[in-house]
Amino acid sequence: MRRAPGRLRELLGRGSPAPVGTALPAALAELARTGPAPLSGDKPAADAPLRIATIVPSFRRGSGGHMTIVNLMRELGELGHDVTLWLEDCEGRHAREDALLTRESFAEFFAWEGRPLHTDLGEWAGTDVVLATGWQTVARALLLPDVAARAYLVQDHEPDFYPASAERLFSEQTYRQGLHCIAASEWLAELLRTRYGASASHFDLAVDHAIYRSCEEPRRENLVAFYARAVTPRRAVPLGLMALTELARRRPNVEIALFGEDRPIDAPFAHTNLGVLAAEDLAALYRRATVGMVHSLTNPSLIGLEMMACGLACVDLASESMVRSFGHNGPLWLSEPGALEPCLALEGLLEDTTRREAMATAGRAFMSTRTWRGAASQLEHAVSSLVWRT
Repeated sequence: MRRAPGRLRELLGRGSPAPVGTALPAALAELARTGPAPLSGDKPAADAPLRIATIVPSFRRGSGGHMTIVNLMRELGELGHDVTLWLEDCEGRHAREDALLTRESFAEFFAWEGRPLHTDLGEWAGTDVVLATGWQTVARALLLPDVAARAYLVQDHEPDFYPASAERLFSEQTYRQGLHCIAASEWLAELLRTRYGASASHFDLAVDHAIYRSCEEPRRENLVAFYARAVTPRRAVPLGLMALTELARRRPNVEIALFGEDRPIDAPFAHTNLGVLAAEDLAALYRRATVGMVHSLTNPSLIGLEMMACGLACVDLASESMVRSFGHNGPLWLSEPGALEPCLALEGLLEDTTRREAMATAGRAFMSTRTWRGAASQLEHAVSSLVWRT
């Protein structure tokens, strides 16, 4: 039976979802129309502190990328530079929030108390260096006027965050915009140079040793901690859950703690879901667990570094980035990404106390020199060289 057009529209309109939008930054179209703002010729005096304006994308609790930015900027401030953070709300995540709430949330999530987060560009007055920090912020960084130099803090190969899509296309294009890339590993810097022809240097990811440290307290037997941030596909959570399902079948007494995801996780084995933990609670988990597991399909995760700093033997994947960064026989057990291999790695560490302790010792030694002050000094050298080269 045919329905009247009006009745059909009424039926189709019931329960209709919200309009579908896009996640593409509005600044992309502006940049295409106008091109980048010209660099100013105003440079600070030699050896003077730099004014560094850092553009950060939309955020949410538990973002390791934003935490890395804050750690670096805090240390640059301690080194004497004038550091400011500016929000490019590319996802519209904070559009309906009061600006004060946005600033308070950022301060709470990333320990940026007592320092400003500019939620709009109304107070923009130029800077010595503007630093893009994610592909969504690059267009805005290129458009900002009264800037002596620009650089791009690249924490991961972001095109791999997406399937074939507009987001993948535009994220790839950001590496070809002529910005000097300061990458979060030697592997990533080399990738940017060889695949995109970008100018690139690197810094070494670090941890806060006041929080992530080992202790003499005994660990709980048979406790496996897995970074199950399912919202992030590059963490290969389904592979980890497959490995843990097999591990639980083989070792019914194993205790499994999942963390990193604020939603329930559908897993066919007994487990505790700890959710998104604060840094101090993460460190406490790493100090009581027997073995940790995190999966890094692109650049190395901070989670594995934090586990090592706490003396926790850790299993990760033998991805190209991990092998290049740590080696096959380094301070992490790098497992092949098969259906059983991560399970066998976990089981091997649970059964072999000697190997587990040797790996924990190697991990602590590897991380002992990785500090945020050292990473910020590498970043400082890169941006300072850029100011005087521009």
